[in-house]
Amino acid sequence: MIYRKAVVKNLIRGRSIEGVTAAALYAACRQCHVPRTLDEISSLANMSRKEIGRNYRFIARKLGLKLMPTTPLDYISRFCSELKLSGDVQTKTIDIIQDAANNELTSGRGPTGIAAAALYIASVLCGERRTQREVADVAGVTEVTIRNRYKELAEKLDIDVIL
Repeated sequence: MIYRKAVVKNLIRGRSIEGVTAAALYAACRQCHVPRTLDEISSLANMSRKEIGRNYRFIARKLGLKLMPTTPLDYISRFCSELKLSGDVQTKTIDIIQDAANNELTSGRGPTGIAAAALYIASVLCGERRTQREVADVAGVTEVTIRNRYKELAEKLDIDVIL
């Protein structure tokens, strides 16, 4: 529907069909609360993240799409299922993220990094440990990002993680 609206409003002129299609897909995923990162869409579409982002912003502005930014909570169920973690870990992860949000530790941080770090902490606390590498691969972030966010969360939320 987003792509069709863009065609009807003649927004495709001067842009690649693939770029507009990828941007429409990204917008549709965000609208339907199925969060996918620009990196995921760009790897599937075989085009640069920059071009998809540029097309997305253009289409969103011209079509008046009001899309809220993604939050770390949006990614938890997908990451847990890909890592084959239990519902306990998912619940604990959600609690950690909500505590972090209440203490304003999530603003200005990438939602995937926060989600990955909270998931790593929860997996350790619940005895279903996954390595930082495994979590990083699923989340599409680096191990360093997980370590940095994990240290911030553990310190500020006073969580004792025995490694």
